[in-house]
Amino acid sequence: MRFCVFSRVLVAILAIFGGQAGFAADPAAPKEGTMRIASYNIAMYRGRAGQLAAELRSGNSQQAKRIAEVLQRVRPDVVLLCEIDYDSENDPARMFAEMYAAKPQAAGLEGLSYPYRFAAPVNTGEPSGLDLDNDGRTDGPADAWGYGRYPGQYGMAVLSRWPIDEGATRTFQKLLWSKLPDARQPIDPATGEPYYSAEVWEQLRLPSKTFMDVAVSAPQGPLRLLCSHPTPPVFDGPEDRNGLRNADEVRLVTEYAAGRMGDYFVDDKGVAGAIPAGQPFVVLGDLNADPNDGDGIREAIRDLIAGPQMAPDPQPRSGGAVASSASHADLNQNQTGDAANDTGDFSADGHNNLRIDYALPSKELRVVGSGVYWPKPGEAGAGAAGASDHRLVWVDVESVER
Repeated sequence: MRFCVFSRVLVAILAIFGGQAGFAADPAAPKEGTMRIASYNIAMYRGRAGQLAAELRSGNSQQAKRIAEVLQRVRPDVVLLCEIDYDSENDPARMFAEMYAAKPQAAGLEGLSYPYRFAAPVNTGEPSGLDLDNDGRTDGPADAWGYGRYPGQYGMAVLSRWPIDEGATRTFQKLLWSKLPDARQPIDPATGEPYYSAEVWEQLRLPSKTFMDVAVSAPQGPLRLLCSHPTPPVFDGPEDRNGLRNADEVRLVTEYAAGRMGDYFVDDKGVAGAIPAGQPFVVLGDLNADPNDGDGIREAIRDLIAGPQMAPDPQPRSGGAVASSASHADLNQNQTGDAANDTGDFSADGHNNLRIDYALPSKELRVVGSGVYWPKPGEAGAGAAGASDHRLVWVDVESVER
């Protein structure tokens, strides 16, 4: 017991004095003329279809209230929410925006109005009818086009203060992995043969959820949001099928943002082409890839961050990430990346902290501020931030003068 108390005191000291000076939990409002864009994996999925909608409809979802509090403290103009179930009938994103984000969730906070929203079908939980994990069955969660127990699980949605041009918005749910140039086809190391049969490989979709190019009519001009949530590079075998898929999902974003492979990028409406040159955009999402640590193929995320079409990496930071890393030193002792850049605390599952959530602007935008919303222990908002194992990442941008 004395050791536990000492450990907690040590963590508190580290949180206050551990090299975290200069971090602010609640960011100041963006200056006039700038746009605050955010990405937030809110872990708001449930065990069965319709369960989340019923919980939100009650008006008393404690997790939704905490997520809304985080948004009200950061106050992004536009935010991508990952892991909010897609349900076209009940529309959980609408219920969350209207019943939680719009209502103050703590003293001194103001509600947020997000009158414009966009969500689209995802591959997670969508039955493929194929045996994708080679277990002799075709009806398991790993046999869906993207891992999931029901269609729409782990979906995503954009909430915006500004109009969304759905006519110009594109989705790429059905892109085939095998058609991606230089696709990383998984190989069974025991046999040297492809892990997937030819029949499966020819049908397998690359986006584990979907890839969305969302067109926003911002006051500063048209803005595109390149939104995705690649599969985690774990939960597989020696063939590394999830690691390879994650890397190619990240490369998909890189190639689209660079305006390459136009023949490959045929959207769900049948229109081909990547993003036009000179179009301002922000890459958003839980990309499940850390440039320095973790199990992914790091070159993929490094190539995206350092691409010639991108602005310099804003490297959002927080003091809470440093404190969290110190409090789980046994899990994070071999990390090589800066702990302040981490965006997720996965210690509850026995894993280390990682930087896997991103808001990366294109070179047509100038970064004037950024951060990870991760308060230090005892700070206002710390309890709300713990509603998800991920933390909200935000960036303030303004148009580059031409």
